[in-house]
Amino acid sequence: MSKSKEEIIWAPWRIGFILGEKECGCFICRKLGEDRDKGNYILERTDLSVVIMNLYPYNNGHIMIAPVRHSANFEDLTADESLDMMSLLKRWIKILKKAYKPDGFNAGLNLGKAAGAGLEDHIHLHLVPRWNGDTNFMPAIGAIKIMPESLDSCYDKLKSLTEEEE
Repeated sequence: MSKSKEEIIWAPWRIGFILGEKECGCFICRKLGEDRDKGNYILERTDLSVVIMNLYPYNNGHIMIAPVRHSANFEDLTADESLDMMSLLKRWIKILKKAYKPDGFNAGLNLGKAAGAGLEDHIHLHLVPRWNGDTNFMPAIGAIKIMPESLDSCYDKLKSLTEEEE
């Protein structure tokens, strides 16, 4: 059954992911080892944690906060690592409020594959801005999510606000 022009949403940027070589190992550790923070969408680094944008976000501004040290288990984090991650969570809620004016947030950890972790061997906390009515007919009926802003534009907006918050 062919689709009419009106039933197709084009996402040509996804072809790189679909056809590209799949990398093994931990993408967080790999990106931390490179000197390309903007290209890797790393918004902030501390000695213990990193703030990185989600490449496949639920909403614009969807970030992840992870320890620098590779660890799969939340209970293995040191008290300092846990505190650093929570301090970054607090800071980034403020930054995202300023950037996007969300009505609320989802913040959470997917601990293990059964809990939905796409990367289960490096713990990370998701922070997702939410707006009243952001679940509309497109995802509910059409199984389609509309992202109004590019990752590059989102990165530039959020990165510029980190300097204001320091």
